[in-house]
Amino acid sequence: MKLKASFLLMVFTILTVLTGCEPLLVLDPKGPQAKTQADDIMLSIWTMGIIVVVVFAILIFVLIKYRASKQSEDYEPPHIEGSPLVEAICIGIPVIIVIFLSIVSVKSNYEVETIPAGYEDQEPLIIYASSSNWKWHFSYPEQDIETVNYLYIPAGRAIEFKLYSYGPITSFWIPQLGGQKYAMSDMVTTLHLAADSPGEFMGRNANFSGSGFAENIFDVTAMSSAKFDEWVTEVHDTAKPLTEEKFEELLEPGHLGRSTYTGTHLEFSPAPDHNHGSTETEQSEHDNHEMNNSDEDSNHTQH
Repeated sequence: MKLKASFLLMVFTILTVLTGCEPLLVLDPKGPQAKTQADDIMLSIWTMGIIVVVVFAILIFVLIKYRASKQSEDYEPPHIEGSPLVEAICIGIPVIIVIFLSIVSVKSNYEVETIPAGYEDQEPLIIYASSSNWKWHFSYPEQDIETVNYLYIPAGRAIEFKLYSYGPITSFWIPQLGGQKYAMSDMVTTLHLAADSPGEFMGRNANFSGSGFAENIFDVTAMSSAKFDEWVTEVHDTAKPLTEEKFEELLEPGHLGRSTYTGTHLEFSPAPDHNHGSTETEQSEHDNHEMNNSDEDSNHTQH
């Protein structure tokens, strides 16, 4: 009786605690890329759940049907050869499951590595997201703005992040908008995301990068295009320019709050040349931009 009461109390406690929990961020998508990944996760969970139920059902059936019986001591069970049907089922079904999940995974990987579905006809907003110990720097070349530890984006517009690091390898992750991707010091990786509607989200570094890793987080706010434009105007009216000396100071290891600047560090500390995941057109534009900068520097030196 006590055992039964303890079991019921444990079940009640678990149910009570779970009802007070917020939904997992990865299962609460707010963008098309995150929706694709959340669907894949739930598909995998349901598939594994069905497998577990079937396996336990077979186990119970076998335990009951072939349990020990009261036979005489000299009883010898009949000789049984292996069953081709049973062997085909035991081998074939797992193979089919693996093939099915592989096809789903490959298809979704191609989807999340391109411009989000529904946003193909618009020009994405390009943001350079670079990490240092232990903070995030967001450069908006089009708006000529840079922020530290917070990110403002227009909702309903594709965002193309260019990721790299000024320190150890980090992983850029906004769970409700999409999966994580590495940021490295010697190359630029591209991540496509989009927020379907305004909202506030949590972003963080998902790769251990030293003692300050736990607080290597940033805030993300998706807003309407009109409010985003208002914010850009406000920044240019009130923020101080980002100088090379100030940027070097920001790169020093440590934690900082939020800060905003006009101009970007790309002017004096450009991103790495190698762009992993960029299209040929994007890479060509990047190369042309670097060549133009080199020509300007050469002309300036000659003068």
